[in-house]
Amino acid sequence: MAAILETQGLTKSYGSSRGIIDVTFAVEEGEVFGFLGPNGAGKTTTIRTLMALLKADAGMARIAGMDVWQQSIEIKRIVGYLPGELALDPNLTGGQILEYFGHLRGGVDQTYLKQLIDRLGFDPTRKFRQYSSGNKRKLGIVQAFMHRPRLLILDEPTNGLDPLNQQEFDRMITEVREEGRTVFLSSHILTEVEQTCTRVAIIREGRLVRVGGVTELKDIKRHDVTITFAEAAPVEAFKDLQGVEQVEVMPDGHTLRLAVSGGVDMVIKMAARYAIVTLTSQEPSLEEIFLRYYEGDGPAAGGQTTREASHVVR
Repeated sequence: MAAILETQGLTKSYGSSRGIIDVTFAVEEGEVFGFLGPNGAGKTTTIRTLMALLKADAGMARIAGMDVWQQSIEIKRIVGYLPGELALDPNLTGGQILEYFGHLRGGVDQTYLKQLIDRLGFDPTRKFRQYSSGNKRKLGIVQAFMHRPRLLILDEPTNGLDPLNQQEFDRMITEVREEGRTVFLSSHILTEVEQTCTRVAIIREGRLVRVGGVTELKDIKRHDVTITFAEAAPVEAFKDLQGVEQVEVMPDGHTLRLAVSGGVDMVIKMAARYAIVTLTSQEPSLEEIFLRYYEGDGPAAGGQTTREASHVVR
């Protein structure tokens, strides 16, 4: 299948600040492609370069066979773009903003537009300055999707959305893929990419470190599991368990802290053989995962955001 988006040696420098270096990948038509990396890794710089908001210092990028800089106007007709942060007129309502973008695109299907608004529970009557970060994100998603673009380029699309809207967004992405359209989305959340993407590129400190199938994520996924037992912690039962990389006994003698690679099913099945007080599984942030997985190559960049999934057994 032909590539709808491709880069070759794409480089953008900010002087002493980090940019992107020699970024090369291709996205095939009809796939959902995840662009994964810690905050500050170069995801937004890459996307802004693809959208001709920044001009590359070297290399090339093409969308649908067109040069992103030389043919940016033609490209914008077939692309739905969601930036990392929306900067819009604070005095316009959401509905007025959507109407403006609709006119820019030569008109959109109003029935489909209303469906998008309803699905995300978005209120188009309020002014932009009154929206929370989550509602601004909903507005951005609606404007990106509403003209049914051939290619969606989405920068951290679920940032600020509540869990129900995140699930609805996932369904929208699935529908786009089933229609044969293409999605390129950036994220720093492993779970989000696993659920929606077919292939991924992983960027760290401005350079690509991996490009491959979504199964590649299993190699770097980690969980921190803490288990408190009713009696003395059965340390030996977990030391040689598949996926367990480290076992630490807490001072109380009843609690184990495990570093687990991949899934935690084996750990939970083993723990179920004993009397448990609590069991908590935490997925570290991508920043923390990169620090572990690539610790020999230097520190990863970015903030400290952790999404937790906790399970308590009593």
